[in-house]
Amino acid sequence: QVQLVESGGGLVQAGGSLRLSCAASGRIFSSYVMGWFRQGPGKERESVAHIGKSGGITSYSDSVKGRFTISRDNAKNTVYLQMNSLKPEDTAVYYCAAKGSWSAEYKTWGQGTQVTVSS
Repeated sequence: QVQLVESGGGLVQAGGSLRLSCAASGRIFSSYVMGWFRQGPGKERESVAHIGKSGGITSYSDSVKGRFTISRDNAKNTVYLQMNSLKPEDTAVYYCAAKGSWSAEYKTWGQGTQVTVSS
């Protein structure tokens, strides 16, 4: 089982940038598909971005496409979410998650990191 710890959240003005990190420990990091999710105030959790085991395949929700970039460094056991052109509606707790394959469900989650975008 892999353990996940997010960091990098904070308060930023609209139009600004943040980079979130998710450090993994435990099982072999490169054997996991990784994803970022978020849950805004009063909203359901939503998918943000996903990345394959080698980093060669990525996918994004329409709401962040062109603004956010997911990447991973398997040597550092870390997945990143670079967030640019942030909007107030990006305000949420951001979670990273891991699963064994694209068809599997995410079963391992981090504790989350708060991102607040002021207008």
